Amino acid sequence: MKPVHILLVEDNEGDILLTTEALEESRLPNTLAVVRNGKDALEYLHKRGPFAKEPTPGLVLLDVNLPLKNGHEVLESIKKDPTLCHIPVVMLTTSSSETDINRSYRNHVNCYVTKPAEIGDFLQSITKIEDFWLNMVALPTHANAG
Repeated sequence: MKPVHILLVEDNEGDILLTTEALEESRLPNTLAVVRNGKDALEYLHKRGPFAKEPTPGLVLLDVNLPLKNGHEVLESIKKDPTLCHIPVVMLTTSSSETDINRSYRNHVNCYVTKPAEIGDFLQSITKIEDFWLNMVALPTHANAG
């Protein structure tokens, strides 16, 4: 199995730590990059500034509530860009708001996962997301695949 590069867009240090821990314990090959706000997420994805040499992620884990640009703005930008729209985006957030869920799907999120409050449940959710997206699903290799 080919390693998948994951971009985690999250501003909560505790959630970053737990997500990193869950992904490191996995047997599935992956690499992880973390950015802490929506502006840096878009800079990373467009390979601008300090992110110019970063690899294009095969999966984005995106929080809704982010500084500078929120997750909805980042998602809209990703899905409207022909060079990025092929990248699966998982909204991984504490928000269970029907408005956030509906807006995410209107903007073509691939799935929406509400973060569990309990640490064990959170770790299990990350493991399940990783297993599904890295083990079960065939991911595109680049925008012009076809």
